[in-house]
Amino acid sequence: MQLRYNYRAYPDAPQRRALAQAFGCARVVWNDCLRDRKEAHAAGLPYVTSAVLSRLRITQAKRTEERAWLADVSAVVLQQALRGLDIAYKNFFDSVRGKRQGRKVGPPRYKSKKDTRQSIRLNTNAFCLKDDGTVYLAKVGNLKVRWSRRLPAVPTSLTVTKDSCGRYFLSFVVDTEPDNLPEVDHDTGIDLGLSAFAVLSDGTKIHSPRFLRRAEKKLKRLQRELSRKAKGSKNRAKARFKVARQHAKVADRRRDWHHKASTQIIRENQAVFVEDLAVSGLGRTRLAKSVHDAGWSAFVGMLEYKAALYGRTFAKVDRAFPSSQVCSTCGYRDGPKPLHVREWTCSGCGTVHDRDHNAARNVLFEGRRIVAAGRVETANACGASVRRAHVPAQRVEAGSLRKGQTTQAGSPGLKPREHVKPSWKRPSR
Repeated sequence: MQLRYNYRAYPDAPQRRALAQAFGCARVVWNDCLRDRKEAHAAGLPYVTSAVLSRLRITQAKRTEERAWLADVSAVVLQQALRGLDIAYKNFFDSVRGKRQGRKVGPPRYKSKKDTRQSIRLNTNAFCLKDDGTVYLAKVGNLKVRWSRRLPAVPTSLTVTKDSCGRYFLSFVVDTEPDNLPEVDHDTGIDLGLSAFAVLSDGTKIHSPRFLRRAEKKLKRLQRELSRKAKGSKNRAKARFKVARQHAKVADRRRDWHHKASTQIIRENQAVFVEDLAVSGLGRTRLAKSVHDAGWSAFVGMLEYKAALYGRTFAKVDRAFPSSQVCSTCGYRDGPKPLHVREWTCSGCGTVHDRDHNAARNVLFEGRRIVAAGRVETANACGASVRRAHVPAQRVEAGSLRKGQTTQAGSPGLKPREHVKPSWKRPSR
């Protein structure tokens, strides 16, 4: 199983210039190779292979006057940029042929130096962890890193990223084994919503923090200041930086809260079942801002990979399942109901239902049925071990260690952090 571990890095001024040059060189190689393939396709020529592009756009380009500055960065950065283009094309071809699940993937696009996110990828030939807690990058130097937790194993690859507000992050890919938690006699169904972020099948309500709504007043003021600045001026760049930093704070708070909530749900339940919502469709309605503020897709993704990591069962219930129309007590289908109806009485048995709680119970029952039918690649209800879904990570980034390299997992002197629980309580029974 492969996992990613992200850490904040603090390069000094020369290192920032070296990283900026590496970002630019990787972007140029990507665009040059993409242009060659597009021109070949437009001319009806065969697909240009990676070997030809590597020789033409990296090896020979370094010897030309126009691209001589490509030799100033590590060759691994350039090769990984070409490999990333190959992955993008493979995802596009698999999506067209129907081999790739999920939404359709478009063809690769050109990169710009004005993109909000710049990144480079390195394998173990171009980086290593030092005993003093720094990370050495080829032709960049030793970067200071804020180690928030230890790495569980030796990393196989590294991605260096610069976000829109100028922060640098190191993302390590690590091969690790599943860490199965002790079994518990409890499973849950989850109904995601807006008035309450999530309602569990036992009646627990997780209230939505609404991070974007809480920061909206300050964001409006910063956006007004940005709109008044002249385009192309330094003051406009400073104002844009302030807006990006505020948005990054909102995203960081939401992500931290999602991690804490999803971890607690996985720890307390042996099986977790969630309704598969059409988030992209809901994001085009009048509720778009609230839907994106909730971040349902990121939360469900965390539940899925943490279930695989900790040996829990996870399943998605089809979005067409009428969870809000069926009585969870007698099974009578009472028909669709508008969103303003939060409580309703079953016409079959007379039970008064809370809309969200009833939906969560129905999701639980349907999830159990799916698991019993053997449609989930996790440990089933009878305890039999079935193949688990892999945690998504870039498997093509693996490299080989250099001779005499002393890379170790973790950082010296770092103590593990204690788990912080989200602020909600289960109702008394």
